[in-house]
Amino acid sequence: MRVRKTAVIAAASSLALLTGCGAADMTKQASPFANAQGAKTVTLSVQSWVGAQSNVAVAQYLLEHELGYRVDTVQVDEVPAWDALSQGRVDALLEDWGHPEQEQRYVKDKKTIAPGGGLGVTGHIGWFVPTYLAKQHPDITNWKNLNKYADLFRTPESGDKGQLMDGSPSYVTNDKALVKNLKLDYQVVFAGSEAAQITQMRQFAKEKKPFLTYWYSPQWLFKKVPMTEVKLPPYKEGCDADPDKVACAYPHTPLQKYLNADFAKKGGKAAAFLKKFKWTTEDQNEVSLMIADQKMTPEDAAKKWVDSHKSTWKKWLP
Repeated sequence: MRVRKTAVIAAASSLALLTGCGAADMTKQASPFANAQGAKTVTLSVQSWVGAQSNVAVAQYLLEHELGYRVDTVQVDEVPAWDALSQGRVDALLEDWGHPEQEQRYVKDKKTIAPGGGLGVTGHIGWFVPTYLAKQHPDITNWKNLNKYADLFRTPESGDKGQLMDGSPSYVTNDKALVKNLKLDYQVVFAGSEAAQITQMRQFAKEKKPFLTYWYSPQWLFKKVPMTEVKLPPYKEGCDADPDKVACAYPHTPLQKYLNADFAKKGGKAAAFLKKFKWTTEDQNEVSLMIADQKMTPEDAAKKWVDSHKSTWKKWLP
């Protein structure tokens, strides 16, 4: 999920096959049906967080059951997804957290990718502590006081420093730079994946233990483990321009959709539908909760949401 600067999201069973937001070039996994001229097929990129999986599940269900398309999905990391989209290996990316370099290169310069409009969801990354801890120590929610509480967050993995828990090492985050530049007595420790991070947070919460974690919204886990954000130095435009010098909070990012430029022009009803696809944070979290917490398959979760939200998705149909 970018900043996810980032992707972001899921049950271990559902997402064990998905990759994180980041570096490895997985575009070779793309479907042979992507950008197929004249064929009633659509290929959607899926990232590793459950919110992104929820978007794709609902879009796929409606494309198949309402518009008669065959839909293939491809698991591609966050940044390589732009390459896959530009090359026509996938037709659409339904949740981007902000990649200005890729946008400049592919949308503005090469014109191989076209904006698909807003998803309707605003993403935000931050540092969070469980609300039960914030109630015990109200000043812990200001970054200036974190060093005072570093001992609370020590783990075997963080050594003599406090632990700042991150998810997948493939996610693009500012956390190591923030710890260094804000002179915090903390060590960034990667859980390995979003699913592993969720498991750790739920275990900590069950035992009412302290934890400090990189996390993001929208995210269904907030309903299960209430968390309070730690205030970092305010975000200002450009404060994160140099990854090594970042000393500010993460921005609030209206999440965007992108389409392969040829598909945007020639993709017919499928392209028109995906441009109109727009829902709320609550909608996305509803589906994510079914997938990640209730262990429903993405298709079953999508069907349940579609069956109860006809007035919402009818507006997306061309």
